[in-house]
Amino acid sequence: MTPSSTSSPAMVKDDPQTEDLVIVPRRHIGQIIAAIAIAAIVALIARSVATNPRFQWDVVNEYLRDASIASGLAVTLKLTVISMAIGIGLGLVVAVMRLSGNAVLNSVSFLYVSAFRGTPLLVQLLFWFNIAALYPKITFGLPFVSLNANHIVTPMTAAILGLGLNEAAYMSEIVRAGILSVDHGQGEAASALGLSRLQTLRRVILPQAMRVIIPPTGNETIGMLKMTSLVSVLAVSDLLYSAQIIYSRNFQTIPLLIVASIWYLVVTTVLTIGQYYVERHFARGNRTLPPTPIERVRTFFRTHARISQGATK
Repeated sequence: MTPSSTSSPAMVKDDPQTEDLVIVPRRHIGQIIAAIAIAAIVALIARSVATNPRFQWDVVNEYLRDASIASGLAVTLKLTVISMAIGIGLGLVVAVMRLSGNAVLNSVSFLYVSAFRGTPLLVQLLFWFNIAALYPKITFGLPFVSLNANHIVTPMTAAILGLGLNEAAYMSEIVRAGILSVDHGQGEAASALGLSRLQTLRRVILPQAMRVIIPPTGNETIGMLKMTSLVSVLAVSDLLYSAQIIYSRNFQTIPLLIVASIWYLVVTTVLTIGQYYVERHFARGNRTLPPTPIERVRTFFRTHARISQGATK
């Protein structure tokens, strides 16, 4: 058997006659030239940014570890986690209502999604912040309960309500799409085995729907992290608001915005890596998974080590 350019590493490894040969991918000159050109442009931009004194990197370095910035970052992460928890939980309920055969449940879920997706998030945040103008007293329908809305709906509470309820509308559509992606026969088979609708949803439908739900949910989480910056209009001390407070005192606007941007990029990168591995976990058994970046690096060095050993013989 003679290895060709289309042979897989597994085929070469299994053949005793070719197990010492290493297949090197064909080099494409056009791709190499494009890569060099792009790398040169990136290097020029990086050099310009690094050497421009107006960026004031010394100030950026000073405030990267500032206590106020760290406190604002903690508030941003807290808002992201709580809002996504509300969004996912409520979104699941709204998605099930939307798929229900009950006309009332279906209509209510449709109106909910239409209302929260059809209005800007900033408007919703301001609405919840000023809800006391409509309901100064909150009674929950109980005769002996009368709570001051101004004391209950604080800026943080308004931020969580606005972000969480808005996210639930989007998550409901994501969950609904995931449920609809599962073959209808799966539910029928579960019913034939005597499982209730709730058991069928929890044990049969949702586990299979997760491979469709996880990727957009990861994107929504990253989007939520960035959307928390809108709560600065409510004077919630998130990451952006903390940076704004500092540069309103020292007038170092650009360096402080760079500090906030760096922390957003760091957290977004961590979330992206986590999303990548979560997607791989739920994709197992459905398709052949590509190698991870770590596996690609190991393969690269292993391949070139074998090439070097062959050249020295």
